[in-house]
Amino acid sequence: MKESNSSKPGSLPDIGSPADLKSLPDQELIALAEKIRRELIENLSRTGGHLGPNLGVVELTIALHKVFNSPKDKFLFDVSHQGYVHKMLTGRWSRIHSIRQYEGLNGFLLRKENEHDCYGAGHAGTALSAALGMAAARELKQENNHVIAVAGDAAFTCGPTFEALNNIASLNSPFIVVLNDNEWSIDKNVGAIAKYFNKITTSKTYAGLHDAAANFVEKIMGKQARRIAAKVEEGAKNVLVPSVIFEEFGLRYYGPIDGHDLPLLIKTFEFLKEQKEPVILHIITEKGRGYKPALDKPDKFHGLGKYKIETGETAASDTPTYSELYGKFLTRFARKDNKITAITAAMPGGTGLSAFRDDKDVAARYFDVGIAEEHAALFASGLATQGIKPFLTIYSTFMQRAFDMLVHDIGIQNLPVRICMDRAGLSGDDGPTHHGLFDIGYLRHVPNFVFMQPKDEEEFIDMLWTMACYNDGPIAVRYPRGAGSGAKPKLEPERLRIGKAELITDGDDVGLIGLGNLFSLAEETREKLEAMGHSVSLMNPRFIKPLDTKAIEEMAGKVKVICSFEDHVLKNGFGAAVIEHLNDAGIKTPVVRIGWPDEFIEHGNIPVLREKHDLTSECAITRITKHLNRRAPEKKSLRDIAQVE
Repeated sequence: MKESNSSKPGSLPDIGSPADLKSLPDQELIALAEKIRRELIENLSRTGGHLGPNLGVVELTIALHKVFNSPKDKFLFDVSHQGYVHKMLTGRWSRIHSIRQYEGLNGFLLRKENEHDCYGAGHAGTALSAALGMAAARELKQENNHVIAVAGDAAFTCGPTFEALNNIASLNSPFIVVLNDNEWSIDKNVGAIAKYFNKITTSKTYAGLHDAAANFVEKIMGKQARRIAAKVEEGAKNVLVPSVIFEEFGLRYYGPIDGHDLPLLIKTFEFLKEQKEPVILHIITEKGRGYKPALDKPDKFHGLGKYKIETGETAASDTPTYSELYGKFLTRFARKDNKITAITAAMPGGTGLSAFRDDKDVAARYFDVGIAEEHAALFASGLATQGIKPFLTIYSTFMQRAFDMLVHDIGIQNLPVRICMDRAGLSGDDGPTHHGLFDIGYLRHVPNFVFMQPKDEEEFIDMLWTMACYNDGPIAVRYPRGAGSGAKPKLEPERLRIGKAELITDGDDVGLIGLGNLFSLAEETREKLEAMGHSVSLMNPRFIKPLDTKAIEEMAGKVKVICSFEDHVLKNGFGAAVIEHLNDAGIKTPVVRIGWPDEFIEHGNIPVLREKHDLTSECAITRITKHLNRRAPEKKSLRDIAQVE
């Protein structure tokens, strides 16, 4: 059944599937592009989402669906945050209002959501490798279809993209790469590749392309390569120097062309689909095209919450986020300690490090390495060997990509790298690709690491100061997205004692251990249990590793049951660490664990998801009281046992 896009009488026909595009002339397609932009601006003002990236790929997505035949032909969008237009053109237009809402459309492509989503993603650098795999599978199966990978220029700063490029020539399977060049990832792109791509856009006619490209070739490949490139160009007006670079990788280069010229895009794709070799089409687009606030602030409108359409204003909050506090206080610490450096992987705004970058006193010690988490971890390791204090600041979900470096380079060498993992725990409306639910599991078992999580903002700053003062090995902190309870940091932060928990109350019936941002849930549970007449011990563990084993053993020795709370999967999480220690110590006190189940959690409002998956005080109390009401087994005499036998 075709979904309506609520067109008015006499307007464009409904687009219920890509087939509805096939018969539309260019002028109606151009009008359709503007209609899509209006729909996006209006709907995302109510839901939030990745507005800027999607406004930039409207014409591109229409052209792809006009020329190719999805789902037979495969479209892979790197990261896939720019897939909203694709969703609208593949039967989901009437549901675009539900984007990123609980039980609504996912904010990224999702294979189980729709047959046209041939590959799910949420992290950068995946599209080329996956597309190459699909092209190789097509050849093995002797099928006849097209594979098209759409990757932003930021993806070309990403290690997996280069690994895919290195493999293209050896496989030589026909497929199309679209380089969507808009100068931005989440923030302004950095590095040699990004600078080169950005130079191309400085002239609308691309008049200076030859010299800019030639200089780039010389910079990364040497003067001999520039001379070779010049010979390749002789007598060919439309052959551009970038072709030398990409064709060495096995990709025939075309472009750059205007990524908003819809008729030109259609004609170009019609030509490219006939090519029998791997090709790359370089298009120039505007992130946020068609909406002035998004053009003026591309970083803000990469992904944001609800906003006013007229001005682009978002709701202000009096409570600073953990990220904002991080940037503010790390900058303050760096002014006092000239060994402190800050490293981000293309996310200065999201991590709060834009404050560090923009401070003239410390800016020279700020490093944005692009979307290159593995390199960021190695770069931090190199700094640490020389007595510098690197603060490596990466979202929990993206730190997964650097796991080998955490073990092989930082852990084994016991390097004092400070690892700050933003967005730890559930990330809500971004969904399973962005939830930070696995970092305890992948870090707590690595030797030499100290690992912390604060219960509130005040303790968070104390932990940052502790990290700045700690030089005995790697030390990490995880902290949630957004604001906390609003606890104000002290004027002078306190250096915490490594491995020492905080005991809040001391009771004899139930022991509650609330880690990090779920400490408040443990507090709520304590209040309800005390109202029921139970005596409750409440602990803020502070340290995931090393555990305060003495405090945990003392608690277990007096209470009838322990309950742990964590914003993490239960498998190999904090509660698992408590159980392991008590088991090894021969202590039989039962442990109830409140945390996320062994599955990938969907997107949606955090309170709704906590309710659905039993991260509530009611669930905790139900499970705790089962142990409190359970009678201790009666001791049997030898005579009783003999009679049973």
